[in-house]
Amino acid sequence: MNCDMNQEEIKKILPHRDHMLLVDEATVTDGVSYGKKKITGEEFFLKGHFPGNPIVPGVILCEILAQSTCVLLADDAGNGNITTLFTGLEKVRFKNPVKPGDVFETKCEITKHKGAFYWAKGSGFVDGKLCVSAEFSFAVFPADKEAV
Repeated sequence: MNCDMNQEEIKKILPHRDHMLLVDEATVTDGVSYGKKKITGEEFFLKGHFPGNPIVPGVILCEILAQSTCVLLADDAGNGNITTLFTGLEKVRFKNPVKPGDVFETKCEITKHKGAFYWAKGSGFVDGKLCVSAEFSFAVFPADKEAV
């Protein structure tokens, strides 16, 4: 699958809405997702992190990586009728801060899949400079099922 997606198309895959949908656009090419998130400065997570020197929290950068990865599930998502949950974060490294005005760009891929479980790796950049890299895992459940 090779395609470009705007946020409305991403909503057909991801269950996230309102302030927690953190991918503005994505491109899928040869099994790799490339996502973008413009950091405006108005995001809820910047209000207290840190006053006078806002920096995107690392956990939010990891969430953006995960959401960027999940667009690769477009064929299995069933119009947003899935719930995706982190099951692990490994080898997370933060190299440069992400601040208001930055366009955070991701490159992610699924490295393994077994049943409802997926393993992936991703990196995030601003102006070509590495900001974060991580390996992570997540589980996918139908939205109408309770995650265990």
